[in-house]
Amino acid sequence: MKRILIFAVMMILAAGVAYAKNYEVTKKVGGYEVTVTLDKNPPVAGGDNNVTVIVKDAAGKAVTDAKVLVDYSMPAMPGMPAMNYKTTTTLDGSLYKAKMNFSMSGSWSVAVKVRHGGKMSTVKFSVDVQ
Repeated sequence: MKRILIFAVMMILAAGVAYAKNYEVTKKVGGYEVTVTLDKNPPVAGGDNNVTVIVKDAAGKAVTDAKVLVDYSMPAMPGMPAMNYKTTTTLDGSLYKAKMNFSMSGSWSVAVKVRHGGKMSTVKFSVDVQ
C-alpha cells in the first residue's frame, strides 16, 4: 500500500511538472486580448527564453499587422545598476516571436507593447528567473 501511495504521489508531481512546461499570461488591454507565452517555466538566466505573443481583436480575430516590442528590466540594487533590455518580434503566421536573454536570476518586469491602429497597448507582468 505504501508503495502505491508513493508511486501515485510521484505521478502527480510528474504530471504537474509536465503541465507547467510554459509560462503563460493572458490580459485584455486596449480592446485586444494579448497572450504571452515563455517556453520555460521558470525562465532561465544566461540563455535564450523563447517568447510568443498572440494578439486578438475584440471579435477574437488574430491581429497580424501590429508592431510588437518586448521590454524587460530589473531595477537597480545596491552595487548594481538597473538592467533594461528590448527585443523586437518577428511575425510567423499569427504568432509574434522573439527571444529574451535574462542576464541574471531574480524578479524581472516584462512589458509587451503592441502598436496597432495608431495606438499603443501594453501588457505588464513579472517573472522570477532561475
